Amino acid sequence: MALSGLFGGKIKKELEQTRQELDAAKLQLAETEKERDAYKKLIADTGKMPIVDLSRGIAKLQARKDTFAQEVEKLRSFYAEKKRAVEGQLHALTLQVQQKKDQLVELDEAILLQSFGLYRPHYHFDTSEQYKARLDEIRGKQRTMVKEGRAAVCFQEITWDGSIEEGKRVVKDYIKVILRSFNNECDASIVKVTFSNVESIKKKIRMAHETLNTLAGHTLKIQIAHEYLDLKMDELQLAHEYQVKKQEEKEEQKRIRAELRNQAALAKEIEEKRRQIEKESQHFSQALATINERLAQVQTEAERDALEQEKAKIEMELEKIEKAKLDVDMREQNTRAGHVYVISNIGSFGKNVYKIGVTRRLEPEERVHELSDASVPFDFDTHAMVFTEDAPALENALHKAFDDRKMNLVNPRREFFRVSLDEIEEVIRTNFRKPFELTRQPEAAQYRESLAIKRQQTEAASKPVSNEAGTETLPDLFDSSPSPEKLTP
Repeated sequence: MALSGLFGGKIKKELEQTRQELDAAKLQLAETEKERDAYKKLIADTGKMPIVDLSRGIAKLQARKDTFAQEVEKLRSFYAEKKRAVEGQLHALTLQVQQKKDQLVELDEAILLQSFGLYRPHYHFDTSEQYKARLDEIRGKQRTMVKEGRAAVCFQEITWDGSIEEGKRVVKDYIKVILRSFNNECDASIVKVTFSNVESIKKKIRMAHETLNTLAGHTLKIQIAHEYLDLKMDELQLAHEYQVKKQEEKEEQKRIRAELRNQAALAKEIEEKRRQIEKESQHFSQALATINERLAQVQTEAERDALEQEKAKIEMELEKIEKAKLDVDMREQNTRAGHVYVISNIGSFGKNVYKIGVTRRLEPEERVHELSDASVPFDFDTHAMVFTEDAPALENALHKAFDDRKMNLVNPRREFFRVSLDEIEEVIRTNFRKPFELTRQPEAAQYRESLAIKRQQTEAASKPVSNEAGTETLPDLFDSSPSPEKLTP
């Protein structure tokens, strides 16, 4: 485009200059005709001038007219020829630009990330090992083609210094060089393949194949086989999908490790809870035994009534302890029981963005505290903590309802959704018939305190300050600290 613009501008400038010259000639011709008409009028009006002088004047004017007419015709011919030449050059430049565009391989990541389409896998293996085995198979076929001389072939017999055998040796060496160049180009491209540049790298490999075939075919009639090119394309696709599958397996292993950590934490919580319950049970059982001993020795009715009331309280505590024991046993045996949580972090992600997950912890808020670690600038706020005997089912119902509202459409483990609390509440009530508490306004204490501090800083910076001499100075107009609004999501 820059090339056509450069030459097109120069040609247009020449055309404009020629057009101006033509207009000037037309103007001069008009003036000559006007002068001739003036002579004719003078002759008609006076009739007194000598015929010889009039004839000479008319002949002179006619000669000037003919001269200018010839010049105008020359300029017209020159302009028409120049126009045809310019149009031809512009057409040729347009074709060249289009050819360059067709050959262009876009590898700039910023452009690619804006324009790439979703990559559709060609293979559907279950494990990375299956991808690796197929990748090794494809590379093995390439090696076999090279060894058998089918990767690149020469379509004519070459003699070198009159020797056919020497010609075969030269061709063999050339084939080695061509294949090495093609393989190096493919290897350097395949190692850089990502989801955003697969199609560009395919195009680059095809261009390398076409260019080498053109160069080698023109001199020695050597061609890299299309079957070999197809194997390289298969290698590219497999290499990319192999890396994708490995990443998926890493994510799955990460999920499994997280689940194991949660199970270990739950087992530890249950063990600690059991020890605490057992300790409380022993305490109240001993207290009950003491009360019973005192009741056996009581002397008055008033003393008996007081002891009976105290005994009733102890028995109520023992009933609570027995219920707590049953709850712990149930949580240990029922692996699906747990809490579905709905939390937000407006300081980090803005409004109407919620994380919807599940935890089997006996103290579910500990999971929220874990998520509020150093990886986010502010703590999470809890909007709902719903206990259910089938927590994964409720969580799945919520995730399914908001599947098209995920923040991360690639990694399903990122459980963030852009929805409203009303929508979340509706899905929970549809799938969970028991009452639950929903907090609509997040506390966001540290976030709101940060906004208040930033406002104070801005107000203080906008006030005049006094220097040591007691005179007021204006605040620094070039202060680059952000305004409080910049913290607002």
